[in-house]
Amino acid sequence: MNYEYDAEVLVVGGGPVGLLAAMTLESHGATAIVLEQDPFLQPPNVKCNHVSSRTMEVFRRHGIADDVRSAGLPAEHPQDVAFRTSFVGQEFGRIRIPSAEERRNGGGSGPDVSWATPEHPHRVNQTYLEPILERHVASRAGIDLRNGVRVDAVSQDDSGVTAAVTDVVTGAQSTVRAKYLIGADGGRSLVRKAIGAKFSGDPVLQHVQSTWIRSTALAAAREAIPSWGTYVYNTRRNGHIYAINGVDEFLVHTYLTAEEAELGSVDRHQALRDILGVDVLFPYAVLSEEDWVARRLVADKFRDRRFFIAGDAAHLWVPMGGYGMNAGIADGVNLAWTIAAVLDGWAGEHMLDAYAAERQPITEQVSRFAMGHLQKLDAADMPANIELPGEEADLARARFGALAEQLNTQQFAAAGLNYGYSYHGSPIIVADGAAPEYTMGTYTPSTVPGCRMPHVWLRDGSSAYDGLGKWYTLVNAAGDADAGAAWAAAATAAGLPTAFLDLAELELPAAFSTEYLIVREDQHVAWRGDELPANITAFVQRLGARPDATQIARGAAPTAAQPRLAA
Repeated sequence: MNYEYDAEVLVVGGGPVGLLAAMTLESHGATAIVLEQDPFLQPPNVKCNHVSSRTMEVFRRHGIADDVRSAGLPAEHPQDVAFRTSFVGQEFGRIRIPSAEERRNGGGSGPDVSWATPEHPHRVNQTYLEPILERHVASRAGIDLRNGVRVDAVSQDDSGVTAAVTDVVTGAQSTVRAKYLIGADGGRSLVRKAIGAKFSGDPVLQHVQSTWIRSTALAAAREAIPSWGTYVYNTRRNGHIYAINGVDEFLVHTYLTAEEAELGSVDRHQALRDILGVDVLFPYAVLSEEDWVARRLVADKFRDRRFFIAGDAAHLWVPMGGYGMNAGIADGVNLAWTIAAVLDGWAGEHMLDAYAAERQPITEQVSRFAMGHLQKLDAADMPANIELPGEEADLARARFGALAEQLNTQQFAAAGLNYGYSYHGSPIIVADGAAPEYTMGTYTPSTVPGCRMPHVWLRDGSSAYDGLGKWYTLVNAAGDADAGAAWAAAATAAGLPTAFLDLAELELPAAFSTEYLIVREDQHVAWRGDELPANITAFVQRLGARPDATQIARGAAPTAAQPRLAA
């Protein structure tokens, strides 16, 4: 055995992005080492309160969606977003979002309940999410999770990558060697600096004070139905409050003007009391404080040879709806899938070009959606009499509440950000028409190559997505099932691992406009047509297979891959 490599991939950073990248690598047979400075199972500070539907679909593939949906708020706690004059003040609007219990029982109402997905969004703070991911990663044979180590330097050569690391407890220094490296090491990324990537965009959009508090009296002081999120508007201070545990812990965001931030003139606790609607005697304990700046920054490149960056290392933007973390997870999963394909032996090195070609344009689009949404919220004209009694003030609150609901439904039920984006410029997508336009909140289901295959339920109650193979799947929508199965077997023999899924007996949505589709594990359509490609050898190379890949690839069926020993 060749001991040159400690693993096939090094993942720098053990947050959600790095952990999901490692899980994806391991589920496709690759070995990975995750290097993380924080101790094992040390919860991160409170941040990112929303797991998107697309991320929940990823969790479903790894068998942890139910664990995630059971975490955070109590199962019966509403996940609504309320609009109020203070946390304990008058409510003038609400976006209804089902609780975890209602989701589980198929009940509840709200703007996302009709979404075509096997996994709806879930509200859970990252302080509860991350330990679930860590435990799962630690249980996987093909992943070596190394906590308590600091990465001091990274380098690469023609055959691999090396990381110099220090044990943060003992000070012991060592090096770790692999074939590829994923930098999921946050906004101050060492790996981004190593590849010479530069951030550009909008460095300052908003100044925020975040305060995590505990108060047993706060929930009791509010007379209204509980909510997961509360947007506060009054003439003294605007801000947001998020329920962390649904009992006595809350995260309060206080929004500052540029002048306030520069002068440091805001009394943090008075601003917090103005948002909560309580006086100086009201009891609460501060668990943590963090001041931060909302930005829109995207790296000018995501790769240098064997080094790649993902998540906050590659982009920073306004954390609307948690889409910083969710977009980062999409980066990590996409990248890990392409690297694993190359390591599996059937894909050529050119497969790696797909990552930046697919994710960098989406990053730019989503960052602009988030910035545009922030600007729309800032432009909303809060009525001066929002806290006053009387019929005129009631009417003003009702109008403003309707506007707040309309604007924020796009953020908290962002169908477009979940399902609307397309990888139409990818080198492993066979173009066939233009993808439909999408917005933050809207999209048109489509099977145009690059788009997400619309979801359908199978007759046995399972999701069609559960039947997709780990690499590619030929989906028979209305063609000949025997011919399709034979073609999938021939494509696998030619070097492109291809499973087969027959949907022809189902009543499919109109978006299924061709007889056949080829769909990736991430549900994106790679090809569609009414006739199966005749020149299989040339076609499989178009989707990433090596010219000499015949019979190299392991099984295409959607079964668990066995980790390889590092070589």
